[in-house]
Amino acid sequence: MDGIIGHTHIKNQIVKSISSGRFAHAYLICGEDGIGKSLIAKATACLLLGKEENKEYVDIIECKVGKNKKSIGVDEIRGVIEEINNKPFEGDKKVIIIYNAELMTAQAQNSFLKTLEEPPKGVFMIMLCEETENILDTIKSRCQIYKLNHLSKEEMHKFLTEKYSDLSEDEVNMISIISDCVPGKAEEYIKNSTLKEVRDNVLYILANLRNRDLDILKFEENFTKHKGMWKETLTWFLSYIRDVMIYKETGKNSLIINIDKIEDIKRLSEIFSFTQLGDIMEIIKNTREKLESNVNTSLVFDTMLLKMQEV
Repeated sequence: MDGIIGHTHIKNQIVKSISSGRFAHAYLICGEDGIGKSLIAKATACLLLGKEENKEYVDIIECKVGKNKKSIGVDEIRGVIEEINNKPFEGDKKVIIIYNAELMTAQAQNSFLKTLEEPPKGVFMIMLCEETENILDTIKSRCQIYKLNHLSKEEMHKFLTEKYSDLSEDEVNMISIISDCVPGKAEEYIKNSTLKEVRDNVLYILANLRNRDLDILKFEENFTKHKGMWKETLTWFLSYIRDVMIYKETGKNSLIINIDKIEDIKRLSEIFSFTQLGDIMEIIKNTREKLESNVNTSLVFDTMLLKMQEV
């Protein structure tokens, strides 16, 4: 647990309950993707088994959504139940970790109820999910529930500086903010060049919105190609606009999120008025609502870009 940054209260509760022999047989750990659910689950499993090194063990059974599948069905859960009823290989304990538990079908969850309520002695079950709304109340009532929150700014700073020592202070601050202090999101940004490409495209679009000769729709194809990143795309639009508004208001670099793009922020502050920036923010808000409602991605981005150009 010591190597996991953040979630101190929850980690302490887990360690204390294991050391005192009061660890419950079923837990539900929830929090958004990249927040650290898997790390805590694996560390907990190792503590329960008395293992110091965090690696794969035969008595840590992991259940994940099958390849090319969108849910965990009854057949998969029957396999988990069968495994639960097998005796541990090395000691007297076994840990079952179910990833993306919210993707279990209702039928699968119902089939798991009896085992969840009365597992064999020495079997512990840890279910991980992003949201609990798709988890049946009958499942939740049988589990201890932990909700993982975003790291604090200080914790996120520690995570980034310890793991990525080559990052500058400005980069650490920028990545902390655009990742919303979620370690997994920060790592994805650092490792994924496509995310950097999308971020640069967003800035280019804002810088050229006033150019009436620019075919703004040529960028729609790029956004559609990376439609799985639409949340990040809109977040970067908003972060740039937020920076421009703050710079226009204060003229201070210290308050800027995208500090590595400060010269671009300054230029944008000269191009747009507060009213125009507010209108663009409203367009982005409407775009987000449409995308959350699963409206055609290509059409939504077309509309967004055209409306922005008309501001």
